[in-house]
Parts: sequence; C-alpha cells; structure tokens
Amino acid sequence: MQLVDSHCHINFDPLADDLPGILRRAHDNHVDYMLCVSVCLEDYPQIADLAGSHDQIFASVGVHPNYQDCQEPSTEELIDLAEDENVVAVGETGLDYFRSEGDLTWQRERFKKHVETAKSVNKPLIIHTREARQDTMDILEDLGAVSCGGVMHCFSEDWETAKRALDLGFYISFSGIVTFKNADTLREVAKKAPMDRILVETDAPYLAPVPFRGKTNEPSLVVHTAECVAGLRGISLEELAEQTTGNFFRLFTGARRLASDLHH
Repeated sequence: MQLVDSHCHINFDPLADDLPGILRRAHDNHVDYMLCVSVCLEDYPQIADLAGSHDQIFASVGVHPNYQDCQEPSTEELIDLAEDENVVAVGETGLDYFRSEGDLTWQRERFKKHVETAKSVNKPLIIHTREARQDTMDILEDLGAVSCGGVMHCFSEDWETAKRALDLGFYISFSGIVTFKNADTLREVAKKAPMDRILVETDAPYLAPVPFRGKTNEPSLVVHTAECVAGLRGISLEELAEQTTGNFFRLFTGARRLASDLHH
C-alpha cells in the first residue's frame, strides 16, 4: 500500500525541526511521497532545498491569498521559479475572503498572475478558496484554467462548487476536515466525486484528522483521512490508496516516482 500527502507545509514550525522523524513516521504509515506547498516567495528557497535533497518530497511555488506583508510576485518571477524541475505545481493560490478584509482587488490580481503562470509553464494549480467560491471559480473559468488543470486543496465547499471544479478538469483534495463531526456536506462530496479525481492531504501542521484533532498534523496522519474517505465510499483503504496515489502522479506530471517503485 502506498499513500501520497498531496499538500503539506513541512517547512513550517514545529515540523521543520523534526524532518527525519516526520519522514520516518510517514514511511511507517505507507506515506511515501509528499508535496510541500509554497505560501510566499520568502519561504520558497527552503521548499526548493527540501525537494532538491529528498526524492520523495515535491515542491510548488506560489503566494497564498492571505499573505499581505510579503514580496508581491510578478508573473515573470513566478514563471522563472515554476520552470524548476523540482516544482510540480503553481500555488497555493486563490481567494480568501474569510481572513482578509477591505478591498481585495489585490488578491484577485495576484490569483490571476498565478493562473497565467500555470498556463505558461503547463503545470497544475493548487487552489485555496474560503468564503470566495463564486469569484474563485469565475476567475478559473474566465482565464481558461482548464488548460493547465489543478486541485481544489483542502476542499470544504458544497457539491455544486465541486462540480464546477470537476468540469474544469480539476481534482478535489480531502483533508482532515472530512473526519470532523460537522462536515456532513463535505462527506457528501467525498462520496460523490469521481474516483479518478480525488486526492488526500494533511495541510500539515494544521487540521489534524480525528482522532488527533487539535494536535500538530504531519504527513503520516493522512492515513486517517484516507480511511475515512474509503469508508464513505465503501471500499478498502488499500483501494483508495492505490487510486489516490495514481491520481496524484497523473495530475502532477512533473512528480517522479522513486526507482524502487517502478519495479513493482
């Protein structure tokens, strides 16, 4: 059995200080790959270094919609960084009207730069959306994001939003939220989404799944999210693991499997 944590931040505290432990525990739980996701250009060198020195870690490049006091990327800069062979995706990017207030034109403009970058380098987008689903989907549709594809990370919206994303060729990624008591709407999506379009993730160090809710999350715990989704769909954990791992490598075509995997 093999799982992929399709979205984590192992360069964040407190995970950054325990990389050998994190990788060991992940491996012990059959989590053989992870995508470490960028939230600002200032942190990107750490992520590039992790991906460059560990074959099981992949990188993205992008600036999160809530990061205001950081280097504002130009499309040219993003394209330049995104062309690196260890970068398999552009993001995380999107819109967040929950944590940011006032005139959010800057957020939409930043988001559009990321979409243009992804189309230019032909790498998928990692989308963050919170209380902004209409604008998020409108921008993706209007700018033709169907041509690069991507994933709705840490999905917590309804089936209607999921369907719009699926119609654009996007994947839906489930985090520990799907295990939370009040997440019935999300569990409905986890049951209905096509098997060939779902991923699992931790968003570590945040959103640890039940029974670890409230504790520090890490890639090894993605197995609990996978178990939950498998249970909702009435399939074995092994089947879900095989499907989501295959989905990950189909979406992130720049991600390379380890040589030892290719011989199985």
